[in-house]
Amino acid sequence: MANSSSLSSSGGEHRSRTASAIVARAGPVSGSHDLKIDGYSKSKGLGNSNFIASEAFAIGGRRWRLQYYPDGFYGYPEWISFYLCLDSEDENPVNVQFQISLLDHDGNPVPEYTKVSRTCDFSKKRKTMMYGFVQFIRATELEESVYLKDDIFSVRCDMTVPQKVYTEPIPASDGMAPPHEMFQHLGQLLSTGEGADVTFEVGKEMIPAHRCILAARSSVFKAELLGPMKEKTDACIRLDGIEARVFKAMLHFIYTNSLPHIDVGDEIAMAQHLLVLADRYILGRLKLICEDMLHRYIDTSTVATTLTLAEQHGCGGLKHACLKFLGSRDNFNALMASDGFEHLSRSCPSLIKNLVANRHN
Repeated sequence: MANSSSLSSSGGEHRSRTASAIVARAGPVSGSHDLKIDGYSKSKGLGNSNFIASEAFAIGGRRWRLQYYPDGFYGYPEWISFYLCLDSEDENPVNVQFQISLLDHDGNPVPEYTKVSRTCDFSKKRKTMMYGFVQFIRATELEESVYLKDDIFSVRCDMTVPQKVYTEPIPASDGMAPPHEMFQHLGQLLSTGEGADVTFEVGKEMIPAHRCILAARSSVFKAELLGPMKEKTDACIRLDGIEARVFKAMLHFIYTNSLPHIDVGDEIAMAQHLLVLADRYILGRLKLICEDMLHRYIDTSTVATTLTLAEQHGCGGLKHACLKFLGSRDNFNALMASDGFEHLSRSCPSLIKNLVANRHN
């Protein structure tokens, strides 16, 4: 009578090996911190890029502070800037999504002055300790608004912090890795260049990559690198009209499914260039991320370039946001008086013709 064991035909025991993992995740922690600026007029004159920090507050097991820049940050003296700063001694990085809102007198967020971040990687090791909004609100707009009363205004920072993830280890001999480590491993492959079989010459830099990974993420790369459009023996491909730092940022996204750290003040330019590359290589998610970043920075100084990009690269949502912004007579007049209006007229003449016509209807 056979038992429950599996026997080979020779009578020897055949043992199978399996592995599994149990991952227990606690839900993310959300919290908020209100900051009251009492004596706004006295805080002005501190100087561009100088800040006043809030008291420390704890959310998600970390300590945080809000940094208030009354005279703006990074060359934007006409703006008021706010940044969220990690104040914790914890060395482990943490991904956080947050928003900062101007509050009305009832303590409710004002939608038109609510800025929402992308997911930000706060890391003491990488020295990415702060993220925020350099163009939070123009000083003149605040001073002329009802939200500044008796020289006092308030903001709120709402944030979501994931709790720690506990993963049961899997024996290395089984050749398995938890799924959440995949992009980390691919990122290491990109940074080391190990096993690279194609090199891109971008500007003065030679950037190694892996055909199969690029082909798996982009149908354009698949056609260029594995199809008849390119000789498979081509080991070096020259790309003109692209900045090396932008191409490397796109590769980082392809390998890790996330954006690299972008220096404060470079977000707009990087998002503009990445949007063009994302459209060129049909990277849908990257394109949406760039649209969202540009949406958050729409103002009279950026709307012309952003609207041009939206029109040329089929970004319907971003185009709608720009047109909505230009629905204001003041915003539209500011655009017409700017150099951007001439650029927009040359790039998208039919669009500007419709804009002008709509203003006169």
